[in-house]
Amino acid sequence: MDNLGVVFLSEVVGTAILVLLGCGVVANVALAKTKGFGGGFLMVTIGWGLAVYAGVIVAYNSGAHLNPAVTLGLVASGATEFGSGVP
Repeated sequence: MDNLGVVFLSEVVGTAILVLLGCGVVANVALAKTKGFGGGFLMVTIGWGLAVYAGVIVAYNSGAHLNPAVTLGLVASGATEFGSGVP
């Protein structure tokens, strides 16, 4: 069984990285006084894709759900394994 503190912390940090990077790229494209202003939908989609990748890498210990509610639901259901099963 994984340490629940480490599992939950990695899930929260992974979610924070996802939101920070994803919303950051949208703000960069949408705000007028930034260097990425008017970058278009391709910049936003690539940025969100990289944000999801970074969040998954950070939250690997928890199974990388990127949603702390899912991890808490698994704990409440009595799950003992959270990772992907890859050694």
